[in-house]
Amino acid sequence: MKLTHEILDRLDMLEQKYAVMGQDMLSYLDGLLYADYLTYWDYIHLDTLLSLQTPRTPFADECIFITYHQITELYFKMTIQAIEQLIFAPEQGKELFIRQIGRANAYFEQLIHSFGIMVDGMDRDEFLKFRMSLLPASGFQSAQYRKIEFLSTDLHQLVHPDKRANLTPDTPVADLYTNLYWKSGATELATGKKTLTLRQFEQKYMQQFTQLAAQVQDCNLWQTYQRLNESDQQDAALVQALRTYDFNVNVRWALSHLRSAARYLEQQPQVIAATGGTNWQQYLPPRFQLVVFFPGLWSAEEIEGWGRRPQL
Repeated sequence: MKLTHEILDRLDMLEQKYAVMGQDMLSYLDGLLYADYLTYWDYIHLDTLLSLQTPRTPFADECIFITYHQITELYFKMTIQAIEQLIFAPEQGKELFIRQIGRANAYFEQLIHSFGIMVDGMDRDEFLKFRMSLLPASGFQSAQYRKIEFLSTDLHQLVHPDKRANLTPDTPVADLYTNLYWKSGATELATGKKTLTLRQFEQKYMQQFTQLAAQVQDCNLWQTYQRLNESDQQDAALVQALRTYDFNVNVRWALSHLRSAARYLEQQPQVIAATGGTNWQQYLPPRFQLVVFFPGLWSAEEIEGWGRRPQL
């Protein structure tokens, strides 16, 4: 092969790269000679991935349940990455906002439409049997979903609506965290005690949550948007992207989850409890939680009707 200027330039660049590291470029070239070719299954760790579905019962549809939730968590991971790339970027602007929020919207729209895979593709009787082996685990314990909330808006917006008026955005993070809306979903109404599901969840993640909430207090998605210049803030495409994201996460996703719970847990004459002891009928409906990431982008009438319709 002829050593063209392009090849020689690349070799010079590689030599400079490895010299900075105090390494010899020829040693790395030797390594390329001995290295095996990369395969698809090795690159994505396919064998490991396919071994992660480990049902606890003999019911075949439990594998659907596990796989679906693992896929959901991977979409959550991509959403977190999309937001972090935006809010931690050295410079933010309209174009970066639209690109990254567009990615997050694409992920959540896939999640919203995918609920049918589990709802329609899993036998109800089997689910009601194998779910008893999952106690006290619950989808309530998705830490990544909580991180999406912390990254998206001011912590005050995540306080339970009944307590929001008594607290301000300047209230210390620890006090705001104590009053987050989702805690009421795993608290016994009669006694006020935390369920085991909530105690487990906080024991594992509370320190991470409070640290993240403090870290992004001034640079979450809502705060970052408000620092844009006025022209960018008023850009119609950007405003629509943010409104869609807000609605996707806090209304459409929540309603999809609610319909799934109703399909499997609503049984006359009594309602079946969720595996984590959460009061899903009070916790899941978005009209009760009134979580709005970007309150300044919605009218008072829109917020008053929050969660009562599935589309913008």
